[in-house]
Amino acid sequence: MARGAKKLSHIGTRGEAHMVDVSAKPATARVAVAEGRVLMQAKTLDIVRKGDAKKGDVLGTARIAGIMAAKRTHELIPLCHPLLLSQIDVDVTPDVKLPGIRVTARVKVSGQTGVEMEALTAVSVACLTIYDMVKAVDRGMRIEGIRLLEKSGGRSGHFRVRE
Repeated sequence: MARGAKKLSHIGTRGEAHMVDVSAKPATARVAVAEGRVLMQAKTLDIVRKGDAKKGDVLGTARIAGIMAAKRTHELIPLCHPLLLSQIDVDVTPDVKLPGIRVTARVKVSGQTGVEMEALTAVSVACLTIYDMVKAVDRGMRIEGIRLLEKSGGRSGHFRVRE
């Protein structure tokens, strides 16, 4: 391993995957913010904004899907710890400049491990829900830019994307 390189915490000495033992870590306030976007044709965005999608309220459904996904991240991502999340905010905002929809998720916990995966899962599933609800109108939509924007709490401290 290169000098100064970080060791992967989910890989054992023989290369086997394992769940990290966080029992000795103190519980701290932890927050993670992630984002993503669904790019679509302007006419598709108009349908979503007007509430005319055949499957119903796209924005509200995507928001709920993101919240539900954050709560179930440990069931979807191997080796994630189940967490008692204290707050999940999912914002689903139409953006005519894209054209498309911007999705952000902010997840908070007081615990022994971070919530980055929960925020990223919330964004991913909200974006997939948007795609599913309007794919009949626009199969050429693109989901892109899913990334962690910020995290705080824990031993590794604060991280924020620099543009």
